[in-house]
Parts: sequence; structure tokens; C-alpha cells
Amino acid sequence: MTVANLNDVLLPAIAGKYAVAGLVVLGWEDAKAYVEAAEEAKLPVILQAGPGCRKHTPVPVLGKMFRHLAEHASVPVVCHIDHARTVEECREGIEHGFTSVMIDGSMLELQANIVLTAQVVALAKSFGVSVEGEVGVVGYANGTNSQHTTAADAATFEQQTGIDALAISIGNLHLQTEQTAEIDFTAFRSIEAVTRVPLVLHGGSGIPVEMRQILARQTRVKKFNIGTELRMAFGTALRRTVSQQPGEFDRIALLTSTMPALRQSTMQIMRDLYNSYP
Repeated sequence: MTVANLNDVLLPAIAGKYAVAGLVVLGWEDAKAYVEAAEEAKLPVILQAGPGCRKHTPVPVLGKMFRHLAEHASVPVVCHIDHARTVEECREGIEHGFTSVMIDGSMLELQANIVLTAQVVALAKSFGVSVEGEVGVVGYANGTNSQHTTAADAATFEQQTGIDALAISIGNLHLQTEQTAEIDFTAFRSIEAVTRVPLVLHGGSGIPVEMRQILARQTRVKKFNIGTELRMAFGTALRRTVSQQPGEFDRIALLTSTMPALRQSTMQIMRDLYNSYP
């Protein structure tokens, strides 16, 4: 069994000077492709069920699917609930086999975010489940604006919640289709100086590969969330199949055809984070 939590994969990443990919799952085909890519690359992977995934597929079903993949994998696999907004969402994930949860109180005032996150930490710890929190707001491309994380808030949040990993906002954005994010390295270093846990960057698809590599090798950013980049690979592969095989109507055949491209894209993402620049 290779079921893992965030501590199992992120703490070795600190020592090894690399980072781990947190990959957004939307269905069976991409989840399976991600694990197969991780096995071929011989690297750990974090499977993430975000709000969209949980809206489409019930958490009890996702929990069994994620655990099945993790329990039969040859590499560590973290089964992670992403962007939960309530204690109840986290509790449901824990009850159905998830090994890690991200409680997102970033839209709350700092003290309310601390209280909410500490409640989730207290719940999760009794089950050996890791907890990721967020301070500051990671915005969305053409959507919600960001509020950059301050070092003071990050230090207070970490100290008062007991989290295992901390997501921060330093220029990264969700749902960017181009790698144009401008990371504020000065602000990042001030946050890193006053925190101790592994740091997380959501919106990893929008961060240039070279910057991902620098951060993975030289800093305590040990988890990059990647979703849009892989959705684009999926969509491109699916459109190619539909164009080349207009008579194909079988859903399984159509979706299965996307898996080689997903595996290839996933392996490249993982290897970039592992074989980082010196």
C-alpha cells in the first residue's frame, strides 16, 4: 500500500530539494493517467478533488476511486480534498478515505480563517490526515482579484493553526492558460523567512517552467497545483481524436484516447519539478 499524506511526500521534498505535483482530477481517465505517469517517473503524486470534481462526482465515490489507485500504486499517492470551505466538507472527505484536506478560509478575515483552519486541524490530526491552509487570496485569471500574502499574516496563521502546508499568494493565479505569472520573489522570501512548513503555490499552470524549477530547487515551495495545463492537454487530445475518427461514438474509446497525452504531459511536469535547476 502506498497511500500517503502531505507530510509523507513534502518533507522528503524539502530534504531532496524538489517539489511534488498536486494534480487536479476531474474523472477516472485523468486520475489513472496521473498515477501511471508517477509510476513511470518513479515520483510521488498528489491527486486532488476540487469543488468542480466533487460537484460532478460524489465524495464517497471519489474516495474509493482515489484509494483504489493509491493502494495499487508503486509510488506514494496522496488523496487530497482541495478548496474545501467548511469543516463538514473536510469531515466528509476524511470519512471516505481521503488522506489530506485543504481548508480554504482565504476569503475570511485572518482571525476567522485561523479559527476555521484550527478546527479542521484538530479534526484531521486524530485520523492521521494532513491539512493545507491558505492565507492571502490566490485570484483567478479574469475573475476574483488576488490579495498577496504578507509575512506577518503567514507567520501568525502557521503558529496558531498547526497546519502541515501553507498556500500563499505571491503573483500566482488560478486558471491561467499562458505561463505569464510574475512571482514576487522579494515578498516570497519574506514569507519563507518567518514560516517553517512546506509552502504551496496554487495556479501552477500559469507559472513559467523555469520559475517553477528555481522555486522547487532553491526554496520551501514543495507543492505546485497544476490543473489548467492538463485540462488543455486533455482537450487537445480529445479534439484530435474526434477530428481523426469522426465515426467513433463510444464514450470509453473517446476518453481513453486522451490518456497517452495526459501521461506524457504529467511526466514532463513531474520531471521538471524534480530535475530542477541548481
